[in-house]
Amino acid sequence: MLPMKDLIILGIDIHGLEIADIVNSIGEYRIIGFISGSDDFPSSHGGYPVLGNASALANFPHAMRVPMHTWKDTDTINWVNIIAPSAFIASTAKLGVGCVIYPNCFIGAKAKLGNGVFMLSGSIVNHDNIIEDRVIITSGVSLAGSVTVKSGAYLGQACNVRQYLTIGQKSTVGMGAVVTRDVPDNVTVIGCPAKPYERGQKQ
Repeated sequence: MLPMKDLIILGIDIHGLEIADIVNSIGEYRIIGFISGSDDFPSSHGGYPVLGNASALANFPHAMRVPMHTWKDTDTINWVNIIAPSAFIASTAKLGVGCVIYPNCFIGAKAKLGNGVFMLSGSIVNHDNIIEDRVIITSGVSLAGSVTVKSGAYLGQACNVRQYLTIGQKSTVGMGAVVTRDVPDNVTVIGCPAKPYERGQKQ
């Protein structure tokens, strides 16, 4: 058996504890601690030490790293993918680095994921999808075939996106929304069918 590699989780929040459990279920890495994204941080998180802020990474040059979805730094040095054993990833799919794939996710044939994609449990990325960097896909999302999701987009819980559509950069798709047309950059859409939402609007 190969020795386990040291791993640091970048960022502190509740999902970090779930990632730690996924890491432990894989058995490939030994978690040595968390790194905070700010200068104000606790001494430990979920029983693991908090090693400091981003500057402390210099003390662990050989440790592998996985970013939380809240981690702001895009430096991908030593980033690795953390993939739950129950996730399905097609042999022709391609993943960048620093992706977190929760249990019971599906990534179909010829799908492409960028760096730092965060995919919560039970989500579906079908064939030929292109998911750019730092996209957050929450639980139960379903993307039909040939969908493009641009960098920094957020897909709310249980939303559905029709095939051949594009979700714009840093746009948000609301919980349970059904997207039937392209979503421009920096827009929030809600409802069925999904339509742009403006702050103060009655839902």
